[in-house]
Amino acid sequence: MSQLLLEQTEFSTCFAGREVKPGRDTQLMRRVYQFRYEVYCNECGFLDGQDYPDQIETDEHDAGSSHFASFNQQEELAGYVRLVRPDAIQTFPFQNHCVTLLNGVELPPAAKSAEISRLMVRQDYRRRQPSRQELLDDSPQILLSLYRQMYEYSLKGGIRYWYAAMERSLARALTRMGFSFRQIGPATDYYGPVAPYVADLRELEARLAELNPALLAWMRSSLADTVQA
Repeated sequence: MSQLLLEQTEFSTCFAGREVKPGRDTQLMRRVYQFRYEVYCNECGFLDGQDYPDQIETDEHDAGSSHFASFNQQEELAGYVRLVRPDAIQTFPFQNHCVTLLNGVELPPAAKSAEISRLMVRQDYRRRQPSRQELLDDSPQILLSLYRQMYEYSLKGGIRYWYAAMERSLARALTRMGFSFRQIGPATDYYGPVAPYVADLRELEARLAELNPALLAWMRSSLADTVQA
């Protein structure tokens, strides 16, 4: 086996990402909403669990979103993320909270953009547990499995830009993995201290092609055809 192929197999060996479609995957979508409740209400305390008596967390953005989940080898949910498309007035959820932009920032076309939202990893994967088979060093395999699915969906759907409201520590971790986001606004309190960021997928591809071509090949390996946005 070539070194390139060997490296490709090592990016997410213990976790598999997939798109979850509400109209098709009804039971799985309910598991996802329960997972969101567990993480956002019980584990992180971002939301008041009493507001969700059915112990499922949903909001007004779900209908306009595409949903992605990561599963371990036992088919247990390990992580989740959604891509939110612009609403009727061409805005995104982060703009309701991060209302100020840095000087000189111009936002890309909304029709070619989506917001990364509700990115979460199960609690027992957010720290190292040597007794378990999966590697738990800040969950890079889970994140990669989710980002791979979002990337594939974005290429096929004409999405070129990703927004994200995230902590600086996550932005730094993503940069180390090869996913560079540019900060476009000051930090604010939005489920904790976060700042808005944007990534251009063409710039991301160029960076990965230079720094980690094996990772870029792995990200693209499930695509039959590459569609340029």
